[in-house]
This record gives sequence, structure tokens and C-alpha cells, in this order.
Amino acid sequence: MEQLERYREQLQVCDEKILEGLLERNRVVEEIMACKEENGMKILQPDQEARQDAWLEGALEGCRHQEEVRAVFREIHRGSKKIQARRLFSYNIVLIGFMGAGKSTISEYLNTLFAMDVVEMDQLIAQREGMSIADIFEVYGEEYFRNLETALLVELQDRKNVVISCGGGTPLRECNVREMKKNGRVVLLCADPETILERVKDSHERPLIENNKNVEYIGQLMEKRREKYEAAADIVIHTDGKSALDICEEMVGKLLELDRREGKR
Repeated sequence: MEQLERYREQLQVCDEKILEGLLERNRVVEEIMACKEENGMKILQPDQEARQDAWLEGALEGCRHQEEVRAVFREIHRGSKKIQARRLFSYNIVLIGFMGAGKSTISEYLNTLFAMDVVEMDQLIAQREGMSIADIFEVYGEEYFRNLETALLVELQDRKNVVISCGGGTPLRECNVREMKKNGRVVLLCADPETILERVKDSHERPLIENNKNVEYIGQLMEKRREKYEAAADIVIHTDGKSALDICEEMVGKLLELDRREGKR
């Protein structure tokens, strides 16, 4: 029993060292973010994560419990990303734009970069209703679906530091835009009709263009929505010919600049 107690004491010492190291690491993460902002450096540096992963693999070579250690470090890195996200964004990021503008892609990338929770509105509504968006339109009509969107945006007022990817028609209702702006920055993602067609041509979950998949029709529908999209947006990002990293770098830069202009940084 005395030997067991000694082992437990050793374990407690290890836990204390781990806790001290984690608190110190988190402090350094915050200082890195402050240094980047103060010196106008790039906020996003995904290559750093690759270097950390390479270091860990080298350090773990030949060691026992590799999977367990990797799992711990994954959570450590995830925690660091969340610290960065909270420092950068005291609000939700609401992505709007025409179908195929890149909302889902950018939502996923922001999750990768900052471990931010993502709410795909169309996906969540379909899941709750137990049917596809196309079927909701067909069975209940567009008005019913739009009411579900509004109710979901109201519900999301209880969340913060979340990426909300809206359906293409969500910003067309002024009440929806009001809900978006209560605790979020609205980011409009844009793309040319040709780009949109290329991205959505193989999808059958777009009831508004299912029988009109051509550049002319898409362009006309985009033009009808353009004024309301632009009126809703806090910032605008054009996604044509840009990587997800390029788009997110531009987005973060514009959001930080907007915060500074409004005295929120």
C-alpha cells in the first residue's frame, strides 16, 4: 500500500507539471496573437501546425502510448485554436451569399483553423425536419422553410464564437438580417455566375435552380438578390480563383479592421 501511495504522489506531481505547462502554453498563445496584431503580421499560419505535428512525430518515435499522447496533443492544439478564435472574434461569423459562393467550404476551413463550432443552417433544418431541403420546399412550400430559417437564427442568439453558414435566401428577409447582426458580423461571399454554375451543376439539393442550371438564369437570380445581400453585409469577399486560406486571410483582416474602426479592439 505504501508503494501504491508513492506512485499516486508521483502521478500528482506529473499532473501539477502538466497543468503548469498548459497554463504557460496558453499564456504564450495569447502573447503570440497580441504580437501578430501589434506588428501587422499574418494571423493565419497553418504551416506552423504542420511543423508542430512533425516535431511530435519525431519526438514520439519508438515511444509507448503514441496514440494516447497524440490524442492529448490534438486537444491541446484545439484549445489553442479556441483561444485564438475568442481573442479575434467576440461575436459569431455569419456567412451569406448565393448558393455555391463557398459558404460551406469556408465554414469548414474556419473550423480547421480556429476550432470554431459551425452551424450549417440548411443541414440542421433538414436534419430536424427529417427530409431534404428540396422535399421541404415541395411538401410545405418556401414560406414554411423561410420561417424555419428565422426561428433558427433567433435560437442562435444564445451562441457566441460560432460560424453560421446561411442558405442563399436567408438574408432576403429583413428580420433575418436583424437577428444576424445582434451578435454577429455578416460576411458576404461572392462569385461570378460561371463559377457558381461550375460548383453546383452536379448538386440536386438546390430547388430554386434545379431546372435552370445555366449561367443566364443564375446571373439573373443573383442580380435580383444583390441589393439585399450587399445591404446585409458588414464585409464582402470575392471568392473566384482564391484558395480557402486566401479567403480566410482576407476575411480575418477585414473583420479586424472593421473592429478597429468601431473601437472594438
